[in-house]
Amino acid sequence: MAYPSQLGFQDAASPLMEELLHFHDHALMIVLLISVLVLYIIIVMVSTTLTDKLILDSQLIEIVWTILPAFVLAIIALPSLRILYLMDEINDPHLTVKVIGHQWYWSYEYTDYEQLCFDSYMLPTQDLNPGQLRLLEVDHRMVIPSNSPIRMLITAEDVLHSWAVPTLGIKMDAVPGRLNQTTLYANRPGVFYGQCSEICGANHSFMPIVVESIPHNYFKNWVTLMIENE
Repeated sequence: MAYPSQLGFQDAASPLMEELLHFHDHALMIVLLISVLVLYIIIVMVSTTLTDKLILDSQLIEIVWTILPAFVLAIIALPSLRILYLMDEINDPHLTVKVIGHQWYWSYEYTDYEQLCFDSYMLPTQDLNPGQLRLLEVDHRMVIPSNSPIRMLITAEDVLHSWAVPTLGIKMDAVPGRLNQTTLYANRPGVFYGQCSEICGANHSFMPIVVESIPHNYFKNWVTLMIENE
């Protein structure tokens, strides 16, 4: 959960988000080094009055400043491609959850169970209990087992939406008529918040996402209770 004046990312709750954080730090360090080098060259060129014909016309320098940027791009691209493949990889999922975006709420269908589906609406401010977060709490949370690979099928019924939970490193567009697939893995129990990340109309700001990760034995009890209440 983000806190006021936070400058960095939220704490990772999935292996994929940890990879994204590492890649962010990796790319940021390269950008910092390039910025320092460029600033140093600018200062030197502005402050010195000396000239050298080998600098004004040098094949070696042109070769270096052509090959070096290509090498830097490769250093950035290779880890990025690895993460892209990891985001698309779904190995033997233990559970499949279908998410449907509406104006302006979410529907969840647990396709491995019969009649386990529900809608998730934002709780109005007057209905919040002490400690609950305004504009982020919902009446029905999406509950998942921790330490289990989960296949997410995401679509929309009316307009474009985007199902995003930053702590879990997941953000997938919900497109009407199209079923997008991604993977979700929570490596610890907890409650993780997100919001629709695609402008979808007047109440776009009022369709939060709450994912609750719980141990397997509690998840089985939750499934049994939800099916009995249907």
